[in-house]
Amino acid sequence: MKDTGFPRADAEHDFLRARRRQVLSRLAAWLRREPDDVNIMLPYHEVVDALGFLSERQIGPQVIRLDSIVGSVDRARDFDRRFRPTSGRVRERWERLALATRRGENIPPIEVYRVGELHFISDGHHRVSVAHAIGLSTIEAYVTEVRTKLDPGGIRYRGDLIVKDYRRLFLERVPLTGQARAAILVTDPWDYAELGEHVEAWGFRLMQDEGAFADRATVAARWYQEEYLPVVGMLREADMIGERTETEAYMWVAAERYRLIRTHRWDDEVLQAVRAGRR
Repeated sequence: MKDTGFPRADAEHDFLRARRRQVLSRLAAWLRREPDDVNIMLPYHEVVDALGFLSERQIGPQVIRLDSIVGSVDRARDFDRRFRPTSGRVRERWERLALATRRGENIPPIEVYRVGELHFISDGHHRVSVAHAIGLSTIEAYVTEVRTKLDPGGIRYRGDLIVKDYRRLFLERVPLTGQARAAILVTDPWDYAELGEHVEAWGFRLMQDEGAFADRATVAARWYQEEYLPVVGMLREADMIGERTETEAYMWVAAERYRLIRTHRWDDEVLQAVRAGRR
């Protein structure tokens, strides 16, 4: 924080520096051809919808790291991902808070929702922006903790929500648990939709063969134990995983198996045919 001894002038300069950094950051992202959502704040409601809301509880006042605040409940347009002002619209209030901070006045705590290790601000956007601009690393906040069905780990940008949302829908269709739940991973979110249909078709054939009804949880558990794990094991032994995830390798070889020899069985002949088809 630069200090000339004139707090009002310093507060004005703080705002101008923050605006200049925001413009330069946007220009740099454009030159690097980064995705459009790199500098956009994560929207709280979209994150929670993608992860699946379970419950919330108030924790009370805590000191939190500024870099853990990644999103907003309703003010995402006025500030970028690092809480730099995106226009001059917020200037008057911003400079008033910066002046108060420089004079050592007491600033009320902000209010945030905590999802995993991420925080989403509901009140205090200008205070957070000023704190970033003057070089603080922490801020006091009233925290409400939110529990979700999916782990929020891995969310960095808005685009990451698409994968989380498709994964949540997949796990509603295929309710895996424990290690099985963690093992199913794909890169392309649409693959979750295709895999969900595949598992449901597998479950339908299972019920036809056995002449008995099986609920979704039973189908999911049996598919994972009787179909997925054995196939992935064979793919590892045959060195056919490649650079894919194990789930992506399973989906690829299952599709190739049916395309080449029109069967749902698994044996050495099938793997040899798929391997030859790949060449």
